[in-house]
Parts: sequence; C-alpha cells; structure tokens
Amino acid sequence: MIKVLFFAALREQLGHEEISIPLDSMTTIEQVIESLIVQNPSWKTAFNQSLLCAVNQEMVNKKHAVNSGDEVALFPPVTGG
Repeated sequence: MIKVLFFAALREQLGHEEISIPLDSMTTIEQVIESLIVQNPSWKTAFNQSLLCAVNQEMVNKKHAVNSGDEVALFPPVTGG
C-alpha cells in the first residue's frame, strides 16, 4: 500500500485529502496517477494540469519509483505575487 496525499486546489477538485491504494504493478508516480484516473475517470481533468510531486517529503519528478509504504504527495505549482 501507498498513501497518496492531495494538496491545495487539487484536494478541492478531487474532494479528497488522502487515499491509500495497493501498489500492485505500479512502479512510478506517473503510473500511480494513471491508475487513479482509471479508477476515477472524472479526475482526469485535475491530473491534466502541471503537478509537483514528492515521495516521503522529498521533491521528485513523475518518473520517480515508488515502493510499498511510501507517501506520495501531489500538488499544483505554487504561485504568488
């Protein structure tokens, strides 16, 4: 199992703060996102935007490997003035 956390506007769009999912054959964050879209097709629009990713509180890209027990965080880029 991995825990997937959603932050900022992404959390609001999906209506979830976090979910736990079985790792199965997913090996990268990109594959985790694809799996979430298959399970929840209405989430595709939310995941089409540019997202920042972290695994176990370390910033990574979507090609980063995930392992059982990891915490994956997904959030939109932060903007400010």
